[in-house]
Amino acid sequence: MNTKQVGFTLIEIMVVVVIIGVLIGLVAPNVLGRVDEARVTAAAADVSMLSQSLELYRLDNHSYPTTDQGLMALVQKPSGSPAAKNWNPQGYVGGKSLPKDPWGNDYQYLSPGAQSAYDVYSLGADGKQGGEGYNADVGNWEEG
Repeated sequence: MNTKQVGFTLIEIMVVVVIIGVLIGLVAPNVLGRVDEARVTAAAADVSMLSQSLELYRLDNHSYPTTDQGLMALVQKPSGSPAAKNWNPQGYVGGKSLPKDPWGNDYQYLSPGAQSAYDVYSLGADGKQGGEGYNADVGNWEEG
């Protein structure tokens, strides 16, 4: 009987493993760098959406929510002054909760803001005020 075994040799498997390792070594740094860029872009998109929601809130209620009322005024009718007399019962953001920034933190809100009538911003990757690069704050003052 002539039995012929079919399969890969150890050398062939090692060559494939080395090729895959080289490809991962070349591609991984590019992909990982893009993750940080994507997070900054996502934060900017969220800030823009929250800014548009605040504008709709102002159109209905004639003023922006105060800092104390916060961004939650876009989800739940706020109490306190100024009263939200024409608050939209469906809220001003999709869903019944506010988004978190791409780093898992709450977006910050000040009214009046230091940069404009209000400031909406993420504290960036480091979660601290200020910073550079991916640690920089991402806010509505960067729009337009």
